[in-house]
Amino acid sequence: MTALYPSMPTGPSRRSTLRAAGGGTLLLGLGLAGCRSAVSEASSDSADAEPKRGGTLDVAVNADFTPALLFSQSQQSLQHRLIYNTLTRYDDRLSPKPELAASWTYAEDGRSITLRLRDDVTFHNGRRFTADDVVFAVKNLQDPVRAAQLHATAAAVTGFEKRGDHELVLRLAHPVNNLFDLFEFMIITDPETVEDAVAGRKLIGTGPFRLKKWSPGSGLSLTRNERYWQPGRPYLDGVELRVIPQADALISSLRSGQSQLSFNVPGKNLGTIRSEKRLTVSDYDTGAGAIYLGVNTTVPPLDDRTVRHALAWALDRDRLLAQTLGGYGLASAAPWPKSSPAFTEAHRTHYSHNPGKARELLRSAGHTKLELPLLHLALPGETAIAESLQYDLEQVGVHVTLQPTDPATAQKKLISQDMPALWTLGHGFAQIQPSTLAVSAYPFNEAKNTSEFRSDEYTRVVREAWTKPEPTAAAANALHERITRILLDEAFIIDLVVRGQVQVSAAGLHGVTLNKFSYLDLDNAYLV
Repeated sequence: MTALYPSMPTGPSRRSTLRAAGGGTLLLGLGLAGCRSAVSEASSDSADAEPKRGGTLDVAVNADFTPALLFSQSQQSLQHRLIYNTLTRYDDRLSPKPELAASWTYAEDGRSITLRLRDDVTFHNGRRFTADDVVFAVKNLQDPVRAAQLHATAAAVTGFEKRGDHELVLRLAHPVNNLFDLFEFMIITDPETVEDAVAGRKLIGTGPFRLKKWSPGSGLSLTRNERYWQPGRPYLDGVELRVIPQADALISSLRSGQSQLSFNVPGKNLGTIRSEKRLTVSDYDTGAGAIYLGVNTTVPPLDDRTVRHALAWALDRDRLLAQTLGGYGLASAAPWPKSSPAFTEAHRTHYSHNPGKARELLRSAGHTKLELPLLHLALPGETAIAESLQYDLEQVGVHVTLQPTDPATAQKKLISQDMPALWTLGHGFAQIQPSTLAVSAYPFNEAKNTSEFRSDEYTRVVREAWTKPEPTAAAANALHERITRILLDEAFIIDLVVRGQVQVSAAGLHGVTLNKFSYLDLDNAYLV
């Protein structure tokens, strides 16, 4: 089966746009209805504007780039697609489109894929991009030191056959149904400077911008790549990613026009942004993230499934969504966005807010009061989420002590299975192939997850879903149902709200998109 794509897609990713007073209809009352899908006049204005070259975009972020986490997807991955490219990129229907891979042929048995690569691409240091760089990229993610979530998929590649500089055959140990997830996740780095990259000294890719300077604690300064392979792109002269951890200061930076873009405005503050005529709020409805409560199953009494069920019933997802997240998202007990083939309404509503039932379950397990720690990110939005969970749990006799933690430390604890009894973070990987969640995401990984949950049945069904070549829709749905049933029954991860990125931008900024892993794409972005 061959796929040939002559050009890159240039349209915006699927999202809804909400404009403040004077700019179009403001959509409220999302509740349980799901992610926004309407498009207002703001996006029409964007489509009609004439692209303009020049200018530097200031992006306000609430946490700094962490070089050691370069090859894992985290809150610090926003800049990846600015400096680097990937092999392919999904459209809204999970159909892969070309980036550095111009076309490909997938073998009928699912055991190999032939990639035909672009031959007009150079790295920022002037070296030509070739098949050797793809070989390195795959082998790099196979290295456990990189802590890449898609390590298992990369490890399934067991052979490389180069056919010249720009054609490469990847041979697989077994079929996998998420190879294009890997291709969108895997940034193509310069092999000669990769150790400098993870130390933060050099970031050399093929992307639209080059690293000018990284100032630890302050942010990244990027400048236009004059040799970018997309003709006439990018429009912007540069990008500044500026660290502003305080919510009030971040919002002030947007309101004053000092910053023109941010994805880190806390949900409860979005109401103030909606009143600003010069700002636009855009909700990416891809479901690229989800907020959850993690449970360490090795800590008594959380090793008791009944206690974990009690926690799941105790939490008020609707209140969390409405009051803390500004109504952006989908209250859900399951990890899947509505766009996922694994989504069902029954799974989404499996656990509702029922404190009476939670107290009854705790009593049946021999508990009337518990005291547990709860780790969360030491950021305003994440602290508000933790406080909401703390309140709900308090109502059923579970008293939690909040443990604010910086993002880099929290990510390392997540990877190393060093979390306390409870933690709350966000996870991705449910917005792509459903099997990827359970073979790649640290909280859900069937082989080694943060909760230290183990189940032969879980491993068996996940592996079947991951390696079964092109099952029928009915067979695939049956596997998704089994995976979700285990997640809900075992409750080692308690999902709360499925949520895409919420973008706040200046009304004069156009052409911003995100890929499925929330890598920021500014190829077609411009300021007017």
